[in-house]
Amino acid sequence: MRAREIKKGIYWVGAIDWNLRNFHGYLTQKGSTYNAYLIIDEKITLVDTVKHYLFEEMLERIKTVVDPARIEYIISNHVEMDHSGSLPKILKIAKNAKVVTSPNGEKGLKAHFKQDFNFQIVNTLDKLNTGTREFEFVLTPMVHWPDSMVTYVRQDKLLFSNDAFGQHIASSQRFDDEVGFDIARSEAAKYYANIVLPYANQVKKALADLSGLDIDLIAPSHGIIWRSHLKEIVGLYKNWADNQTDEKAMIVYDSMWHSTEKISGVIGEAFDSLDLQVNFFNLQTNHISDIMAELLSAKYICVGSPTLNNNMLPTVAAFLTYMKGLAPKKRIGLAFGSYGWGGQSIVQIEEVLKGCGFSTLENIKVKYIPDKDTFSAIKDKIKAQLRSNPKA
Repeated sequence: MRAREIKKGIYWVGAIDWNLRNFHGYLTQKGSTYNAYLIIDEKITLVDTVKHYLFEEMLERIKTVVDPARIEYIISNHVEMDHSGSLPKILKIAKNAKVVTSPNGEKGLKAHFKQDFNFQIVNTLDKLNTGTREFEFVLTPMVHWPDSMVTYVRQDKLLFSNDAFGQHIASSQRFDDEVGFDIARSEAAKYYANIVLPYANQVKKALADLSGLDIDLIAPSHGIIWRSHLKEIVGLYKNWADNQTDEKAMIVYDSMWHSTEKISGVIGEAFDSLDLQVNFFNLQTNHISDIMAELLSAKYICVGSPTLNNNMLPTVAAFLTYMKGLAPKKRIGLAFGSYGWGGQSIVQIEEVLKGCGFSTLENIKVKYIPDKDTFSAIKDKIKAQLRSNPKA
């Protein structure tokens, strides 16, 4: 359980959750890390803690560097229990430590733990001197909780970015260039799509507030630390916050007797015939959190369901509810499906897509089993609409 020095006198002392597979409805096939950072200075500082059941792992790492009783400040960038869960335990050891947090952080920590810690409240542009270093704070409310803030150490050009720029990856490697940019980027995209996406406006503000800082290391609260691909990940965050998309389509569906599935294939052929990339997601075999990672950059969102009991299939309803809550913007939607007599599912899907603020292509409704003529008509209909190049 060794600490890892990430800058001179600054150590990663977090914990690795190798077995985590679900993070409040988000599949974490690669596990996760809960990152805590120890800064050795005249006044020793700990930035964040870990989930309560991994406290001993964090503590052992701290002990390889310093006696944890000597910690004088604990910076709590975020109240959520994967970050603050071990705070009461470490305070029983570092008995004189002050808890440095935002005004909403104080409220949240009191609500969670029913204790009145020795708080030091900070706001944007406030500073904390620990000897040779000065910590600067920027409040980033609703990225992605009201209490969220980030911490910057100017002397080390280091940003403790809280949940921003994070990923769920369990790894003994600590840096983006060790894990590999493709993996780090993919997991960062999934993290953004499933956690940060609804807060695009707040992300834009946070990026603007941080734009003047000289940063050569971004240390988030989950996953790897960014040191070689800072420009790339910040650029991606700007694109994601602007809801920028690629000219590609995703087709999400469930089917009972394969008719809706067959329609999805023809829709895909129509996009492909115009040289647009297409990805298919059967809701029987794909988790909604993985689908959202693809949706982050897809311009066209096609959703299909047959009609069951005057409604769409439960899997499709669950996906649409999840997607609507994450609030993607600037997309073009298409509802499709087969039906026996009512056909309500297609209209219901279209209503949700419009409720998300999407513009929509004319929906595709097929009674019973589609034949070759139906397939040809569907393809022509979609191609004609795509050629008109509707704007989201």
